[in-house]
Amino acid sequence: MSEVNESAAWRGEFTGLLGEDVAKANGYSDSSAAVDGGAAAAAEVGDWRFQVAEFAKGAAEMSVEFGKGVRDVMKQSILRDDSVIMRKFKGPCLKILGKLGFLNEYLPEDRDPVHAWTVIACVWVFLLADAAYPIVTDRLNKNCAVLIVNITQTSTPLVKKMKVHPTSASLILLPDGRRLAYQEQGVPADQARYSMIVPHSFLSSRIAGIPGLKGALLQEFGVRLVTYDLPGFGESDPHPDRDLESSALDMLHLSYAANVTDKFWVVGYSDGSKYAWAALHYIPDRLAGAIMLAPMVNPYEQRLTKEERRRIWGTWTVNKKMMYFLARKFPRLLPYFYRRSFLSGNHGQIDKWLSLSLGKRDRALVEGRIFEDFWQRDVEESVRQANAKPFVEEAVLQVSNWGFSIAELNVQNKRTGKGIISWLKSVYNPAEKPLNGFLGPIHIWQGAEDTVVPPSMSDFVHRVVPDVMLHKLPYEGHFSYFYFCDECHRQIFTVVFGNPQGPLAPKEDPIPIEVDDEEKTEVIFSDTTTDIDNASTIA
Repeated sequence: MSEVNESAAWRGEFTGLLGEDVAKANGYSDSSAAVDGGAAAAAEVGDWRFQVAEFAKGAAEMSVEFGKGVRDVMKQSILRDDSVIMRKFKGPCLKILGKLGFLNEYLPEDRDPVHAWTVIACVWVFLLADAAYPIVTDRLNKNCAVLIVNITQTSTPLVKKMKVHPTSASLILLPDGRRLAYQEQGVPADQARYSMIVPHSFLSSRIAGIPGLKGALLQEFGVRLVTYDLPGFGESDPHPDRDLESSALDMLHLSYAANVTDKFWVVGYSDGSKYAWAALHYIPDRLAGAIMLAPMVNPYEQRLTKEERRRIWGTWTVNKKMMYFLARKFPRLLPYFYRRSFLSGNHGQIDKWLSLSLGKRDRALVEGRIFEDFWQRDVEESVRQANAKPFVEEAVLQVSNWGFSIAELNVQNKRTGKGIISWLKSVYNPAEKPLNGFLGPIHIWQGAEDTVVPPSMSDFVHRVVPDVMLHKLPYEGHFSYFYFCDECHRQIFTVVFGNPQGPLAPKEDPIPIEVDDEEKTEVIFSDTTTDIDNASTIA
């Protein structure tokens, strides 16, 4: 090999001495180029390997130096005696090490305890991992086998698809051309002693009403219950510019179209209570009173105190707070979350979809089969139109300006004018003072263990509207007193309507009396004679 290199070097020098032309003529140029190309290729391979090795050595040296630098920084900043960490943890750590110091007696005398115990701990970790690996893999294999068997044996899918049911609602035509879907329960209109209209809450429909309410109870108290779909929900047409005032007017038109001639009771549950509040404000003359269960108020209400805000927002989950924030600031992002949950076409859990944190009683009720079947049917009707806009409108309405305050429902003297003259008139004519606010009864039932609508909201309502009759339920949650509770429904009806009196007696049409022609002639003749006598008497 050395001879080849020497000859290649000699030929290169010889070619340089002779010149290119002479070298080509004598045949030295091609052979020397071939030898030089082979040597260059070998040099390139050697250089590549050498560069990789040097780079690895440099990286290792840099890592060592970096570790030393980190160690020095730790010693100079964190491990100093005057640092916060050393002041707090040095004493307890020294006590623990002092108690475990007897273990150092079992170590060799020429070994550093810190280094030795570090090696021992690493060895134990590897041994435990090696021992646990076959156990974990065996259990995983068994679980996978059981899961495969269960999947193959069962005939029902793991994800339940939503169904589209045939239309079943009654429809009315509103003045603006929209159709509003509703349904009735209880006694007929002409026998109703009391009428109730129920707007539904978020992710619900007319099917909900008062869940589990027995028809026998409605007959016993003579109650007619009317429920309807909000615009864009169920079978109702959407409203292009929906707000709480238009919702109250929809309720008003429904009452007339459904032949509710007398004043009716409005029922509000959860966030569906905002429509009850709107009815109390915009159409108070048509209402006999309000029944509310866990009523929701605007969480951004300006009259809420700091303590009330803290109690309300502190009860909710992080996801629920985020959804309220998005509804108030970035409502255009809400359809993305809705289409991944209840608008996906698949069923899911109510607490995950609505970001709820449920108590014990609510959790037991929600996990029951009766509640699950009812709620799934209600959700299927709610998302019938598969449109995200009504749900976005519902979320925005809850956290936006309502156009009125609940405090305005408080009964107070209405001021007819400004100035001293108006004040003097109101002083000297007290009987002529008009009253402002809602004069009828407002009943509120609130569970103490409700984590969906915190009790602080009902306390706030009672603070700003003292005439509200607040019924506190010590051990109830958000769903437990409203869903499928016969005793609870009877208590509500008894408190509001008193003792049951049954439906009104149906009105009988008057029976026509047939009269002969001779009797008609006699009656006419007698009436004529009486009129003549009266005229002569007056004359």
